[in-house]
Amino acid sequence: MSGPRILVIGAGIVGLCTAWHLARAGASVTVLDGEAPGSGASSGNAGAISAGSVAPLAMPGVLKQVPGMLLDPAGALHIPPRYALRAAPWLLCFVAAARPARVAGIAEALSGLLAHAMEQHRQILAEEGALDLIRETGQLYLYRDRAHYAKDAGGWALRQRHGLRIEFLDGREAIRELEPDIRGDYELGLFLPEQGSSVNPLRQAQVVARGVERLGGTIRQEAVRALVTEDGRVTGAATASGQVAADQVVLAAGAWSARLLAPLGIRVPLETQRGYHVMLPEAGVTLRRPVVPADRKAFISPMEDGLRVAGTVEFGGLEAPPTPRRAELLLEDLRRAFPQARTEGARGFWMGHRPCLPDSLPVIGPVRAWPGLWCAFGHGHLGLTGSAPTGALLARAMLGPAPNLDLTPFAVERFGQSRSP
Repeated sequence: MSGPRILVIGAGIVGLCTAWHLARAGASVTVLDGEAPGSGASSGNAGAISAGSVAPLAMPGVLKQVPGMLLDPAGALHIPPRYALRAAPWLLCFVAAARPARVAGIAEALSGLLAHAMEQHRQILAEEGALDLIRETGQLYLYRDRAHYAKDAGGWALRQRHGLRIEFLDGREAIRELEPDIRGDYELGLFLPEQGSSVNPLRQAQVVARGVERLGGTIRQEAVRALVTEDGRVTGAATASGQVAADQVVLAAGAWSARLLAPLGIRVPLETQRGYHVMLPEAGVTLRRPVVPADRKAFISPMEDGLRVAGTVEFGGLEAPPTPRRAELLLEDLRRAFPQARTEGARGFWMGHRPCLPDSLPVIGPVRAWPGLWCAFGHGHLGLTGSAPTGALLARAMLGPAPNLDLTPFAVERFGQSRSP
């Protein structure tokens, strides 16, 4: 290719979608990652494609939930006491992001980014001949009663204001008309008919990776050790085998992105949401769509190779080993909705690192202090949903024509960082 040389650091679904759009627009693209394409957090997510998920994690009133995060090991979001001091700066930013005016701004930005997520996933998969990977059969959330729903009502109302269509199902019979196998003690269902899901997130990432190569791009399994700078701009990346030069660099390294930015004097409050899943090849449960019991908001998703139960958020950094108890909690969530499910054949459990910023907004766009450097990381639990929109948006911002969406809310500079001397 004769277009600009663009290096994408990270072969997760966000980096791959970005590389796909860049290659499709004529750039000469190289993707670097120490692991195989899609093998990290992109492989183990719940498969949800949730364009309507514009409510941030930090909602008004979140401050009173912080003690539970620290003290309840079975909570949906848990910060172990041993990690509390290290997580404290992130928690302060998290609480600050829950101010009503800030929440409204975050939702507006996320709505702009995600509004056409399904169409953008469909575009990539159609061109790669893999539309069978996505289902557009909606998602179903379950609440025990109206009181149980009330604690989340603000978030749902915010989503509805931004166009999310919700059908309320009152009573067990209405719920079972949609999903006959549900047996749990849930009296209220929220059916989101316009949301979708992936039946195999790993295969989806691999399909996009093959598309990058089909379009002339190169994917190399090499870990990036550092960004390379020269004359005040970023000019490539350093790996164990040497330096890879580029006209522009996209940092899409997920939870590891902050480590590569730090030597440039850029500090980002990026944490890892350590997410878990359990796979059940023969659960004896038939579902047409992801089902989400609201107790701990675990996603129970039908996939090509069985039933996946995914969720929980645990902080603990990038080095600590997985916590088996977090995976066991997922099976408890499954039994609440499907007590008849067979769990004996569970294939171990998986843990992955989802990059999480305290305001729930990813970092997307150029780094003003370092020309040549662009960012695409920090999507949290919306990595799959936001990957195709982010790739399309960033390719247009880098190569033209300019996108309609303002990138300012996603800028790394919102954290007040400046270039080191």
